[in-house]
Amino acid sequence: MGGLPRELELTLRIKPKRRIKRGKPEALSVPDAINQVWSMDFMSDSLIDGRRFRTFNVLDDFNREGLGIDVDLSLPSARVIRSLEQIIEWRGKPLAIRCDNGPEYISQTLEDWTMKHHITLLYIQQI
Repeated sequence: MGGLPRELELTLRIKPKRRIKRGKPEALSVPDAINQVWSMDFMSDSLIDGRRFRTFNVLDDFNREGLGIDVDLSLPSARVIRSLEQIIEWRGKPLAIRCDNGPEYISQTLEDWTMKHHITLLYIQQI
């Protein structure tokens, strides 16, 4: 296959991919007590019939205690807020919540809710 395209000079020069140099992310601070910083994230899997489901997980960063797991086929920002309110009802509220930049976490609804409750949103740095 290399003969004819090479003779007709049809070969394409493939440039090597340039890697973007990024600085090292800052080390995550370790809280001194419970309810200083919580982390929240999603996991997903599929049922035997192929439908996808998600879990919303909340941990206290101080002692890595699992504070809540919510499972459903859909977990929009309103559902995330409802889960956080249920946890706060029995645990008290955190000073900050660490999360990634997922669509549920960057919604105006969640930002408004955290501002109303004086909770800081800490977005992790994507590598």
